Amino acid sequence: MKPIVEAKLWRQKRTVALARWLLGKYLVRRRADGAEDARMITETEAYDGERDLACHARAGRTARTEVMYGTGGVWYVYLCYGIHEMLNLVVGPAEWPAAILIRGVESASGPGRVTKALGIDRRLNRAAADAAGGLWIEDRGVHLRTSWIKRTPRVGVEYAGPVWAMKPWRFIYEPPALTPSPHPPGRSQSKPGRLRAATP
Repeated sequence: MKPIVEAKLWRQKRTVALARWLLGKYLVRRRADGAEDARMITETEAYDGERDLACHARAGRTARTEVMYGTGGVWYVYLCYGIHEMLNLVVGPAEWPAAILIRGVESASGPGRVTKALGIDRRLNRAAADAAGGLWIEDRGVHLRTSWIKRTPRVGVEYAGPVWAMKPWRFIYEPPALTPSPHPPGRSQSKPGRLRAATP
């Protein structure tokens, strides 16, 4: 059985904690020919309700943001600057419009590159994050070293004002550049630290 993350997890009202938790999970895309492309998530951003002035829901329910008001566990895909498709996972209970932007995966840094690499577009808007929908999240048991996770303000949200623009709700997994191991073959090495849940 595939380790697909169950929908009930996405229905928690813990947007920021879930954004951090997503690092190390796998975004899996089923192609038209049936092949699956799985890539580890390396960068996310949290957007948390109408109170969050950087969130699309700051202006309330609209035709575009309607999907955000549903129960968590579906995709919100929109076009940015008329060029880039942006992939977001809706999270939280119904009527709490929150979402997590997938900003980076293995071999694709930047939200526009993520969707281009995986063939994602607005046809997946409102689709469930499960195998039937062709795009889902898997937890393959990867544990990331805490010291390799950066927390920073979100990108390009200056319009939200200084308080919301500076919220440290962007999470990036940045391991150091690969270097030769100082340990000889067969010698035990320390294991990466376990990922701790963040709090909003």
